[in-house]
Amino acid sequence: QSFPFPQEKSCHLSAALLGEDSEISQDQLYELLKYAALGKCHNAAQPSWCRIYHQSHLAGVVVVVLHEMSQLHFYRFYLQFKHLRKVFQHRFTLSPSANFPVSLYGEGTNLKPQNTPQGLTSTSSECITKNSDLQCDPIIQRYGAKKQGLTSYTLTLEEQEKHGYPIEGSPRSKGYISTECDQQRTDSSPLFGLDCEMCVTAKGNEVTRVSLVDAQGQCLLNELVKPESRVMNYCTRFSGVTKKMLLPVKTRLSDIQTRLKKMLPHDAVLVGHSLNFDLQALEMIHPSVIDTSLLFARSEGRRFKLKFLAKAVLGKEIQCEQKLGHDPTEDARAALELAQFFIEQGPTKVAELNLEMLLTAEKLAELSENKAALQPQGCGFQEQLNEPPPSSKPCFLDCLQVTGQKPLLLGRQGLDSSGLCQSNLSTSNKQILQRALEDVPLSKFSIIQFSLGPEYLASHLHAGLYEKVRSKLTDMLTIYAGPFEENFCMKSVKKEFGRCGPIQSLTVVTETFQPYVCIQYEVLEAAQLAVESLNGAEVAGSCIKVQRPVTAAMLDCNVLIEELELDVENEGVIYVAGLKNSLTETDLQEEFSQLKDLETLFLPKDLQSGKHRNCCFLKFQKTQSAVDALGAINGWTMRGSVLRSRNALAPGHLWRWIWRMNHSSGNQGKHIFYEKVEQLTDSEQDLRKKMKKLDHHIKKLYRSLQNNTLCIVLFPGVNSMHGSQSGLGLMGIKDDEGRSAC
Repeated sequence: QSFPFPQEKSCHLSAALLGEDSEISQDQLYELLKYAALGKCHNAAQPSWCRIYHQSHLAGVVVVVLHEMSQLHFYRFYLQFKHLRKVFQHRFTLSPSANFPVSLYGEGTNLKPQNTPQGLTSTSSECITKNSDLQCDPIIQRYGAKKQGLTSYTLTLEEQEKHGYPIEGSPRSKGYISTECDQQRTDSSPLFGLDCEMCVTAKGNEVTRVSLVDAQGQCLLNELVKPESRVMNYCTRFSGVTKKMLLPVKTRLSDIQTRLKKMLPHDAVLVGHSLNFDLQALEMIHPSVIDTSLLFARSEGRRFKLKFLAKAVLGKEIQCEQKLGHDPTEDARAALELAQFFIEQGPTKVAELNLEMLLTAEKLAELSENKAALQPQGCGFQEQLNEPPPSSKPCFLDCLQVTGQKPLLLGRQGLDSSGLCQSNLSTSNKQILQRALEDVPLSKFSIIQFSLGPEYLASHLHAGLYEKVRSKLTDMLTIYAGPFEENFCMKSVKKEFGRCGPIQSLTVVTETFQPYVCIQYEVLEAAQLAVESLNGAEVAGSCIKVQRPVTAAMLDCNVLIEELELDVENEGVIYVAGLKNSLTETDLQEEFSQLKDLETLFLPKDLQSGKHRNCCFLKFQKTQSAVDALGAINGWTMRGSVLRSRNALAPGHLWRWIWRMNHSSGNQGKHIFYEKVEQLTDSEQDLRKKMKKLDHHIKKLYRSLQNNTLCIVLFPGVNSMHGSQSGLGLMGIKDDEGRSAC
C-alpha cells in the first residue's frame, strides 16, 4: 500500500508495514534494492510492498548489514540503539535466509557465501547460479516451479507404501502403535524433526536413541532406549551408542511410544531423512510425514545424504568425523531446517542451488586431496574445475557495472568473489567505519558490513539472549491485580480486564493472604492500559492495586515503555480496545470514518485460528490527529461496548513476534513478585557496550550521507539452538534534517 505525498523533487519512501504484512522476504528486499539502484532501467519495477517517489533523484543507496544479528538483538538492546530507533521510520521483520549474501545481491551473482563450508568454497561460487532452463530439474518436475504450503510436500499414502513406511492395516505393520494423529493437516500444522539411532539385535534393527525437536529447533526428547533383544552390533561408529551407555538405561520402546503419542498434537507433521527406517524401528504409524531424502528429489531414484544437504543448503557441518557417531538431535534439527528452507524458498530457489553440481564439486575436492588418484587423469579434472558456470540471469550489480558504476563492499570478510564490487577488508568495525566515511560518497551503491566478532556467535549466547528477551516480554505482558475477597467473581474480573485487550491467560494467585489474579495479555498496550486505567479502581467489589511483576529485569520497565511510545515507528499510531469480536474490518472502517486523517487500520488476529481480537491499531497521517482521536475515542460507546485507547507501544512486526513467543512451547513461565538480583554476565556487559558503539558508528555514517540517500540497516537473522531467528530491517531516505523522509 502506498501513502500520498507532496510531489516535490526530494525523494520519499512509503511502506504500509503496520500489522501482519510487516514480514518481508529476501526476494522482496532484493526487489527494493534493484529498483532503488536502477530505477526503471533493466526491467526494474517499483517494489510491491513499498514505494519510492522520485527514484531518479536518489543520491545513492547504502545498505548496512549487522552480520549474525537478528531482531532478537535489536529488542534485547533496544535502549542501546538510541539512534536506530529514533531515525528510521520504516521497520520490518526479515525472513532469515540460508545464504544471506546471495539473497542480498541477487540470484545471478557469482558469490562466495560466507557460511558455505570450506569443502565447497572453491567451486560453489560458480554453482549457485540460476540455470537458464530449470524445467528438467527433478525438483521442478516433481513439485512445479511455484512455492506451495507444507501439505504439498507431505507424502501421500501411496508414496509412503512405495517407500516402506509403516501403514495402517499393512501386514508389515502388524503390532505397530499408531501416534493417533489424524490426516487433517494444514499448511500451518506444526513440524517436528525426528531421528533415531539403531543397533542390530537378534530381532533386527532396534532403537537405541530417539530425538524429537519442535519447529523452533528446541529439543523435546533425547532419550537412550534399551533394546528388547540381545544386541549383536551396537553400530557405535554411526550411532555413538556403546554397551556401557545402555547398561543403566531402564527406558524401553513402549515408554518412548507412549511419550511420543502424548507429545505430538493431532495435526503434527513429522520430518526426517529416510524417516521410514525411524518409524519402523519405533514400530509406530504416523500419517503426515515429510522425508527430506525424497523432498530434495534426484533423478533415477537416487538420494542426497543428509550430511551433504546440511552442508550445501544450510551451510552446516553435521556428522563430523571427529565425533563418535551421529548426534540424533543434530540430525533431526538439520532435517527440520531443510524442510523449512524448502517450504519457505520454494522449488525454484532450491533447484537454482544446483545441488548436483555442488555434489560433483565436493567429490572433485575430495579426489584432489588424493594426489595418486589425480595423477593419471589430472587434466580431465582440471578442465571440469575450470569449466564455465551455466549461463545466469544478470543481477542488478551486473547492470550497475554496465552503467559505469561499481558497488562498494566493506567488511571483515570477503563476501564477493565475482569482481563486481570494490571489496575492501578491514580488521575492525572502527576501520570499516573510517573506510566508509571516505569511500561511500564516491559510490552509488554501498554495502557496509559490521560484525560483533566470532566470540559472540556461539549458539549458547543466542539461546541466552532469546530466553532473556522472551522472559522480559512475558513480564511486560503480565500484571497482578488484587487483593480480592475470598469468594470474588472471576467472571467479573475477566470481563473488566478483558476490556483492555486480548487475554492470553488468567490465574488466581493463592500464595498471598488474600487472593490476587495474574493476567497475561497478548499485546503490550493492553497490559499498560490495565495498569493505567484499573490501578485503584473497584473491581469485583474490591478496591484493587494493579502492578507488573517486580523483578530485576523489570526495574527499567517504565523507561522502556516511555521509549517505546517515543519510537519513531509508533508516531501517529494509537491502540483501541474493548471492541466486540463480531466486528469486521469493514465495520470498523465505517465506525472510525469520522476520525480525521485516518490512514490505516490494523485488526490483529490469532495467527493459528484466524479469529479477530477485541482490539485494533489506527495509524494517522498526522501526529496531532492521533492525539485528537485519543481524546475522542476514550469512553466512546461502539455498539454497546465502551472503548479504551492509548498510544501504541509495539509496531506490527513486534506484535507478530510477541504472539509467536507467547505460543512457543515451554513458554508458560511462573511469575513471582521478587527474585534474586543476578549480575549480567561479562559477555552480555560487553555486548551492551558493543551495541552502543555500533549504534554510534551507524549514526556517524548516516550523518555523513548526502540528502536523498536511501539507507537500509539489516539485522539479517541467525541460526541458533532455538532454530532460525528472524531478521529485522530499518529503512528511510535521509532528508535535510538528517532524519529519514517518509
